[in-house]
Amino acid sequence: MRASQLFMPTLKETPAEAELVSHQLLLRGGFIRRLASGLYTWLPLGLRVLRKVERIVREEMDRCGAQEVLMPVVQPAELWQESGRWEQYGPELLRIHDRHDREFCLGPTHEEVVTDLLRREIHSYRQLPINVYQIQTKFRDEIRPRFGLMRGREFVMKDAYSFHLEAASLESTYEAMFAAYTRIFTRLGLDFRAVEADTGAIGGKRSHEFHVLADSGEDAIVFCHHCDYAANLELAQSRLPDEAPEAPLPAEQVPTPGIRSVAAQAEMLKISTARIVKTVLVMADEKPVLLLLRGDDELNLVKATNALAAKSLRLASQEETEEACGVPVGFIGPKDLPRDLPILADHHALTVQNFSTGANVADLHWINLHWGRDLPLAAAADLRSVRAGEPCPRCASGTLGIRRGIEVGHVFQLGERYSKAMNMTVLDETGRDRTVTTGCYGIGVSRVVAAAVEQHFDDRGILWPRALAPFTVGIVAINGRKSPDVAAAAELLHNQLEAAGYAVLLDDRDERPGVQFATMDLIGLPHRVVVSDKVLAQGVFEYRDRRGTDNVHLSYEELLTQLKGGEPS
Repeated sequence: MRASQLFMPTLKETPAEAELVSHQLLLRGGFIRRLASGLYTWLPLGLRVLRKVERIVREEMDRCGAQEVLMPVVQPAELWQESGRWEQYGPELLRIHDRHDREFCLGPTHEEVVTDLLRREIHSYRQLPINVYQIQTKFRDEIRPRFGLMRGREFVMKDAYSFHLEAASLESTYEAMFAAYTRIFTRLGLDFRAVEADTGAIGGKRSHEFHVLADSGEDAIVFCHHCDYAANLELAQSRLPDEAPEAPLPAEQVPTPGIRSVAAQAEMLKISTARIVKTVLVMADEKPVLLLLRGDDELNLVKATNALAAKSLRLASQEETEEACGVPVGFIGPKDLPRDLPILADHHALTVQNFSTGANVADLHWINLHWGRDLPLAAAADLRSVRAGEPCPRCASGTLGIRRGIEVGHVFQLGERYSKAMNMTVLDETGRDRTVTTGCYGIGVSRVVAAAVEQHFDDRGILWPRALAPFTVGIVAINGRKSPDVAAAAELLHNQLEAAGYAVLLDDRDERPGVQFATMDLIGLPHRVVVSDKVLAQGVFEYRDRRGTDNVHLSYEELLTQLKGGEPS
């Protein structure tokens, strides 16, 4: 490909709306262009990258036995009503009407459609298991699309769905898909982590997320420095501290005028915040529940929602708290609470000894309380967010670290979540109707492109991993329009490298060398070769690796050896 013929509208200045590096560089490099909020056109360079992701995804899906299909973007409302998600999904589901006033939506995902497809075609256990996938455009009506491809309204996704008679079969396919995802992100050249995850609104049981590690990531990823334990913050746990038994001190109430915060309480009482059991009132499905945490811990709302099996959960307002507890905010505690409220304590809060908490009277706190002596042990659950440096829950010697991650893939064991709601059954060996069990497996194909840039860039532009680069080699012909020798040599090199299996971009534009070099750096091709009268006179080419800083002179044979650092692409 010749740059003079390539539609590659690069930009010198960063567009004002671009916040993330990936958004900035993909716009500046001429990979994408914005049509409207959250909607982007893929230009030739960008589409080449996208297709490379798709190719690797297809190869690995086919390798593990999945079969490709293509389902409609427009989906009838009755399928979503049948699954119960028409109202549950919320405003991100873009609902539309056709000319006959029938309701449809633009599909954000395809659980309903694929379940409807296969319940019509699969009737016997002999037809199971089956695993189908597609690479297709999705639409989610984000309230605030931002960050370019990272959180758009329209995006490209690979979604796969497997159907099984037995849980063991689902487990086998789940592990195969997990392995396929690991190979995909490894082949793409990404630094990633697979983490245990909450299943969220999609429902289901076992779940893992795949995150590209990047400082700009929206998600906090917890991992062990010693073993393979990893989980997102909404699921991560740490090992309970090994607290030596303490001699119980006499419990007493102490005046704490105006002391409403944990920090102020600790300072006044001359104790650590870890010696405090704090109370937080939440509204679970609009009903008050009192949660207990250690004073230095942070409530994790997702964990609390799951622990309470709530459809919705929020922090109660000060007015709601005082009305429900009958106590001023800041002085509420689990001992002698005047109102009968459900109480749930975090596991760590139940390990605290000689602790302080509110006395349920204004300007008064307890000190030196002990579980079992002064008040009964509360029901326990995991309610807190872990912190870096805490002991790993899986191994004896590891400690936890926390990094930011960009979610690019998610695998779920859905169980019977959709097949039961939509009555997908098959006949088993005995002739009985059995509800199938299912799994689903998604990769944000277009998001992978943005995540790769977030992980691979410098102050000059993108540093594409070789597997993703739109071209493997960029040839810069300096003054090629004026020098017939340079033009001929660059053309010959272009043709030779393409014949050898490399994707090559020849910059034959009538531009200054500085502009040509800047363009090559911006679009991030792994290898750059300069052809000029000066190097031709020496019988060599000038070569630079995009990730390097030094130019080296190489013969054609030496250049081929240098390029063979990876497979031609």
